[in-house]
Amino acid sequence: MEAMLSEIADIVGGRIIGNPKMVICGAASFEDAKVYNITFAGDAGFLKKIEETGAGAVIVPLSFSESSKNLIQVNNPKAAFTKVLNLFYPPSVPAQGISSSAYVGNGFKCGRDVSIAPNAVIGDNVVIGDRVSIYPCSYIGDCVVIGDDVKIYSNVSVLEKCTIGNRVIINAGSVIGSDGFGFFLDGGKHFKIPHTGIVRIDDDVEIGAGNTIDRATFGKTWICRGVKTDNQVHIAHNVTVGEDSLLIAQAGIGGSSSIGKHTIISGQAAVADHVNIGNNVIVVGKTGVAKSVQDGEVLSGVPAIPHKLWLKVQNIIPKLPDLRKKLMKIEKRLERMEKNNGKNY
Repeated sequence: MEAMLSEIADIVGGRIIGNPKMVICGAASFEDAKVYNITFAGDAGFLKKIEETGAGAVIVPLSFSESSKNLIQVNNPKAAFTKVLNLFYPPSVPAQGISSSAYVGNGFKCGRDVSIAPNAVIGDNVVIGDRVSIYPCSYIGDCVVIGDDVKIYSNVSVLEKCTIGNRVIINAGSVIGSDGFGFFLDGGKHFKIPHTGIVRIDDDVEIGAGNTIDRATFGKTWICRGVKTDNQVHIAHNVTVGEDSLLIAQAGIGGSSSIGKHTIISGQAAVADHVNIGNNVIVVGKTGVAKSVQDGEVLSGVPAIPHKLWLKVQNIIPKLPDLRKKLMKIEKRLERMEKNNGKNY
């Protein structure tokens, strides 16, 4: 595909400095771009070395203009570049219709322009909206309800009675609605607690690959609007994840916990059961959160402590051997002083 710089500027709502008739044949990273590519420089680090990129055109902030390159000035370079990527590399659209090798149960209802791929399995009384794509070998359980413009990639399982909103993406290998880890001990044996609730996923959520989101014991496990999860995230039963929060790779959220809005749970961080985390919280990678957290906190460590305090602790830890030696010398000196009736030794 080709597009003139003027056409790209119209799409991103930008202002051109340079040749509006320059033809662009693709988008690329700052380091790898060629003369026929467009890239972006969104921060001071890249703007300082803008002459080093091989790109024929660069998307830059409105305040930047000093370059020999062809520029498109925009308010948000990263957002504009995302539009350019969608222009040159639009997502693939699966063939519409229901494959002859898909299994569809009784009472199935669907909207317009759906795509159900080979070897997908649709249970009884499933309802899906318009423009839904279900990729090969995925399973949609009985009485599941799915909204419009949803993509469910290969080998996903959405188990019975769960609900999926509009514009949701569920990446390959995820399981929505598995039983929570609930058992009770009686007579030395563990007995399973039935989980009768559901998982509810609201609009504009993206679930990464290999996620497991457990159904509630009663009620719902709730993934609110705009949440994005990375790969290999685990969300236990009866958890609520607030709007526009991010859960990064291998994060684990314990049962009946609540995550606030605009909160980030970083990679390999863990939140214990029955913990409430406020809005706009950042939990740094590999942190263990064992108690509830107020709005706006930044936490690190195991157990979690304020990040600034954690930085001070990390600075002290390498010094502990020397501090121990000094402390032992002080203790020995005090012992000698006591033996000498307090005489200065």
